[in-house]
Amino acid sequence: MGNNSKTAVHFGAGNIGRGFIGADLQDAGYHVIFADVNEALLSEMKTQGSYKVFIAGSPELTKTYEDFEVLHSQQDRVELTKAIAEADVVTTSVGASVLPYIAPAIALGAEARTRKEKLIVMACENAVNATSQLADELAHHSPSIENIAFANTAVDRIVPQQPEGSEPDVLVEHFSEWVIETKNLKGKLDIPTAKFVKNLQPYIERKLFTVNTAHCSVAYLGFRKGYTTTGEALQDPEIKKQLLAVLDETSKALQIRHKLDPAEQSDYVNTTVSRLENPLLNDSIERVGRDPMRKLSRQERLVSPASTLAENGIAPTALMLIYGCALRFENDNDASAQKLHEILLSNSPGEIVKQVSGVSPEEALFDYLVGVVDVVQSKARSAS
Repeated sequence: MGNNSKTAVHFGAGNIGRGFIGADLQDAGYHVIFADVNEALLSEMKTQGSYKVFIAGSPELTKTYEDFEVLHSQQDRVELTKAIAEADVVTTSVGASVLPYIAPAIALGAEARTRKEKLIVMACENAVNATSQLADELAHHSPSIENIAFANTAVDRIVPQQPEGSEPDVLVEHFSEWVIETKNLKGKLDIPTAKFVKNLQPYIERKLFTVNTAHCSVAYLGFRKGYTTTGEALQDPEIKKQLLAVLDETSKALQIRHKLDPAEQSDYVNTTVSRLENPLLNDSIERVGRDPMRKLSRQERLVSPASTLAENGIAPTALMLIYGCALRFENDNDASAQKLHEILLSNSPGEIVKQVSGVSPEEALFDYLVGVVDVVQSKARSAS
């Protein structure tokens, strides 16, 4: 381990792990132990002993990071357990669907802990209350763990597609936001780049319904018109107009839910659109649009704000356009897109809405969604 008195174990040595959470932790004085299963990446990090974080468009802000070590999550289990037992903080950026697979390792480390201070665990994932999800998984493996403080977080930083062979160096956008909920934290957590709040929900949903909704909207609209990158799609005036209509609707939903300041939300929307228009952050529509089953689910970026609008007598017209485009998204390498296609071919519109989006007939949004699915199915049948 390093000489620092503060240590963090971070699951996920990918681009967000190295270029955002792991970098912020090292900037805050933590010695970071990256745990991952990517042998090639771990070997490169170990051999090189450092990596650079490049800021898109600002080469003068390039930083080199070297206060870290790496462990293979499966092959170095003894060392990983010891590292977690001695750590101050455990963070993740593995994808919400992977959290169940790393929970046993965290549970083992927590049970081996002899320090009186609680281990702080934060899942820094692109999902609502991901840390709470991780806490539920940990309870399955060790119901008696009481020496962990779970803190939900909201994270936001766009990482574009990386140049071939650039690992372990990573290119990221200049903008970043890491918001941490404090209600389970007794003492002060010293991460200067993070924002600490008592109630995280408004920040989670502001990001999810603005940045994530915008990103997938551009992808699904772009796919419908034959574009291959988000940058190309956003240069299309019609897509830009449709995107702004979507963000106007999600802003209304956020205002209903959290009474956000309209001027601040307007600035946030403008910043989001500017970020997506940055040519240095261009991304493939295939990548941004992947996993449509998750993105069309009940608590996600399209259905959740649309439901709030429908319940308050506001027609979610722009969001329904994106919902329909998402249903038509195709990617031969994406199991989620394949599954969605199969469901569309073999179920009634009402069943599809219940199965894919978890919306029931008594909800105000149900008829809107059924109408969209019916149109998509009709077009699919006429095309076949």
